[in-house]
Amino acid sequence: MTSPRVGKPVRGSRTGRPIMVALDLLGRRAALRVLWELRGQDPLTFRALQEAASTNPALLNTRLAELREAGLVDHEGGYRLTAEGRALLQALQPLSAWAERWGGAQKVVSRATKARRSA
Repeated sequence: MTSPRVGKPVRGSRTGRPIMVALDLLGRRAALRVLWELRGQDPLTFRALQEAASTNPALLNTRLAELREAGLVDHEGGYRLTAEGRALLQALQPLSAWAERWGGAQKVVSRATKARRSA
């Protein structure tokens, strides 16, 4: 699979609009996990990142190449987020907050559904 690029067709978009390219990149297996594990200030070695992300070396190598090409990850003295990578995590915080609220509501709906079925 090739790295997604703005202006080029990606999964779900023939136009390659920036949002679709970003969603394609972030939707790839382990991409968000890798970014999440790099959220700290200290760089991680390949082996430490592999262990933290619970992934295999081939997949991690592919994701790191894509994330580096996208300008989200750098490899100087270890793997770390670039300024753009940190900005992406900041941009995802409102989505994370929404997901927490939504997840809580889903639990309430699930409990209510189970209670009705057992009544």
